Amino acid sequence: MAADANAPTASEYIVHHLQHLQNIKQKSIIDFSVVNLDSVTVSVILGLLGIFVMWLAARKATSGVPGRFQAAVEMLVEMVDNQAKANIHNAQSRKFIAPLALTVFVWIFLMNAMDMLPVDLLPWLWQGATGDHHAYLRVVPTADLSTTLGLSTAVLILCLYYSVKIKGLGGWAHELVSAPFGTSKNPIFAVILGIVNLLMQIIEYVAKTVSHGMRLFGNMYAGELVFMLIALMGGAAAMSLSGVLLPVGHIIAGTIWAIFHILVITLQAFIFMMLTLIYLGQAHEAH
Repeated sequence: MAADANAPTASEYIVHHLQHLQNIKQKSIIDFSVVNLDSVTVSVILGLLGIFVMWLAARKATSGVPGRFQAAVEMLVEMVDNQAKANIHNAQSRKFIAPLALTVFVWIFLMNAMDMLPVDLLPWLWQGATGDHHAYLRVVPTADLSTTLGLSTAVLILCLYYSVKIKGLGGWAHELVSAPFGTSKNPIFAVILGIVNLLMQIIEYVAKTVSHGMRLFGNMYAGELVFMLIALMGGAAAMSLSGVLLPVGHIIAGTIWAIFHILVITLQAFIFMMLTLIYLGQAHEAH
């Protein structure tokens, strides 16, 4: 009974696992002084891991019959290159954008894949290392809205850069006030249409950026919650004799969701990469 009294409730368990390791306590919904140290650390480590894996593939590449690892990397590179050619028609731009798209896919896939680890494994190890049994740690960077909006904002900055580079500052500025509704020879109507067009362009840029980041965040956040609920099934079975069937449900549900989630983490990385290519391709096109 004492163990039951000290054990956290299901809601307390989930709330604890949704808290980030932060430099300072967050006091408002939007607080740019707060840094989620766990998301930053894990994403940097996984970024370096992705670089190492791709470097290893390039280092061991041979012109003969490729091994399974080299063949898998070559298929990935070819897939990304084909998508880049389909969306970016400027060969000079592709020299940077195609490797960028490959980096985006590999990095986001690795960050998403952290969701496949047991929910309590790394937080438990971190609590043991710090000696604090209430220490916070979240290990899926893409389940952090700051991470996904940061990535989508970086894509927005690249879109603005290529819009100016390809069309010129004057050409891009003209596009901002002349698309999508065009302009008019009448000065009054031209000013009104210019204001409306500019507002629509701003809304489009903001909507694309927010939806780009929110889509990835929403899917990974939901997946993280499902794994927590599945973990609670095992915990309920351990604390209740009446829950003798819960271990079976825990194993079955966990296995099914893990298999399905392999598709989810891959698909979300692919979708984010494709939207990156599409938005950068749109930046090269005139309205």
